Amino acid sequence: MREKRHAARRAARTAVAARFVVLTGLSGSGKSQAIRALEDLGYFCVDNLPVALLPMFAELTLRAGSEMARAAVVVDVREGKMLDELPGTYRSLKSIGNLNPVLIFLDASDDVLVRRFSETRRPHPLAPNRSAIEGIREERERMKPIRRLADHVVDTSAMTVHELRHAFRDVQTGRAPGAQLVVTILSFGFKHGIPVDSDLLFDVRFLPNPHFVPNLRPHTGRDREVRQFLDKSEATREFLDRTLNLLRFLVPQYAAEGKTYLTIGIGCTGGRHRSVAIAEALKKGLTGIPGVQLRVRHRDIAVD
Repeated sequence: MREKRHAARRAARTAVAARFVVLTGLSGSGKSQAIRALEDLGYFCVDNLPVALLPMFAELTLRAGSEMARAAVVVDVREGKMLDELPGTYRSLKSIGNLNPVLIFLDASDDVLVRRFSETRRPHPLAPNRSAIEGIREERERMKPIRRLADHVVDTSAMTVHELRHAFRDVQTGRAPGAQLVVTILSFGFKHGIPVDSDLLFDVRFLPNPHFVPNLRPHTGRDREVRQFLDKSEATREFLDRTLNLLRFLVPQYAAEGKTYLTIGIGCTGGRHRSVAIAEALKKGLTGIPGVQLRVRHRDIAVD
């Protein structure tokens, strides 16, 4: 298993150093996840480009310069008979100056591919009216010349879709600035509705309510007076300690699973005092987690 993951990382390192990546392999081997990862890395990606158009597209990427500095295409059995032309076409790509193409072939064992087709309930493209294993065997035979030509063969049998995607996204060179996990801590008021985009939600209406303190009512949770009022409560301190411990565990797990955005909703009654103060405190306590970009948004702070 470890060797297979190393092979994926080696292919990824080659990919991020290349201007032009041709991604191919067996149906169900993970090409969709790999091409999405390359897109995250800043590649201009095209899925199912006809083989005959590969040289033209390659020349276009060179003429486009920085606007299309790196490109990746998926070519697979959906090409039909045109797939037989890929070996010759790829050799011609090798002769194009400054293109630096690389051919990556994704593979997996028959039993794993059968299981994946069963889990997704999708028919194999070569066997819409037959069993998946029949389509897999036919495709494997058709793809043999291309597999032999590949610069890298990656067996994804023992890899999850997240591990495959990370093999491409997490290489040190060429990592995309936007490939990190963006965590939004969103304060809101329950009386104005629960945010539909919340992945995690915490209700802080059990904390002392500054709204009922006349001299605090005009303030918000950003103000020192409100923070000091809440800090006097042991419940506030214990909630922050317990929640920060939980989030310091959870956030890196979400990042490791390849999640790009995570929204943490913090709700009180009106969304002006308690939720705002807690959201600000959570951001401060979570600052410094590697690969995570933190931001705070107060949805209802200005709503009466």
